[in-house]
Amino acid sequence: MNQYIEYEAPGGALIKAWVDGVPVESAAMDQLRNVATLPCVHGHVAAMPVAAMPDVHYGIGATVGSVIPTKGAIIPAAVGVDIGCGMIAGRMDLRSEDLPDTLAGVRDAIERAVPAGRTNQGGAGDRGAWAEPPMAVRHAWDTLATRLDHIIEKTPGVRTRGNPVCQLGTLGTGNHFIEVCLDEDGAVWIMLHSGSRGIGNRIGTHFIELARKDAERNDIHLPDRDLAYFREGAEHFDEYVEAVHWAQDFAAENRGLMFEATVAAVSRALGRPVEIREAAVNCHHNYVAREQHFGESLWITRKGAVRAGRGELGIIPGSMGVRSYITRGLGNEESYESSSHGAGRAMSRNAAKKLFSIEDHALATAGVECRKDADVIDETPGAYKDIEAVMAAQRDLVEVVHTLKQVVCVKG
Repeated sequence: MNQYIEYEAPGGALIKAWVDGVPVESAAMDQLRNVATLPCVHGHVAAMPVAAMPDVHYGIGATVGSVIPTKGAIIPAAVGVDIGCGMIAGRMDLRSEDLPDTLAGVRDAIERAVPAGRTNQGGAGDRGAWAEPPMAVRHAWDTLATRLDHIIEKTPGVRTRGNPVCQLGTLGTGNHFIEVCLDEDGAVWIMLHSGSRGIGNRIGTHFIELARKDAERNDIHLPDRDLAYFREGAEHFDEYVEAVHWAQDFAAENRGLMFEATVAAVSRALGRPVEIREAAVNCHHNYVAREQHFGESLWITRKGAVRAGRGELGIIPGSMGVRSYITRGLGNEESYESSSHGAGRAMSRNAAKKLFSIEDHALATAGVECRKDADVIDETPGAYKDIEAVMAAQRDLVEVVHTLKQVVCVKG
């Protein structure tokens, strides 16, 4: 039985929200209503509504935790600027008893192996980028570079000041992380979260601005200027599709490289070979794809949502101190075969910094080898929604395959 709550937006547009038992801020509902009434949202007269996941919260233009179907158009700001952001996770041939009592050495090995964070405003000497990318990164970059050169020829505005290869295989900042986790049987997993880094941000920012200019030039009145869209056949539509898919591929490759580097780092820290026992799940949760739903070919934008087709594996993380889940999709068509991408923020970063102390954060992350300083207070578990309530609200979207609890968490 579907457990969504149905909301009506102006003009008869509908929103189906899997939020039973989960708080939703009024600003997020306003954004959902804005999106639902756009002319490019197919079925805005109630045939195909916007879907809201239980981790839904306020974003830029479009709500984080939403699934937006469009017919013959794409909204660049709905995809966002961390294009292709997502998760990767895999089970190792390790058990909890194989880990040392003190995990500081494991965390240190990971931090040495994968650049994270950002210094010098991303300029020379940035600790979050490679000074000299390793061979595995350069090899992966070869194919990506050829495609990017082709994109830049047509769209010079996506060029960045630095070389994107220096950020391939790096973590970034904010809510991006690398974790070593234990599942319900004591098996060791590696799980990480990252996206398309600076080049994805540049691509997203550039095309969002072009879409705004198109709307102004064509006198298209929008409820929010960040909801400007490209119609198929418009001047920049094909350019955007090519660039956004490139960024999504970059993000997937980025996660794969970090995953391999983390496995090697854990191996060095333990002084023994470590292998992947269960194939890694690598999934986007900020992306756009053409899909078939209700007999229609649609552009589906998942802004903070994971594809959950029947039998598809996905990853729904909690926060720095709570459980995460490997899931199997139930193929619920009402949600466009989607699920949440995590717990979802319960408050803004600034609000979290004001509300929680370092002592609060240390208590919430007890038993986890991780940073416990003021610069990660905005990522403390209390800043997020209750992951158990989020999972309960989407029982008709996914089933749990594995339950993970982190013992090491590396943040940028």
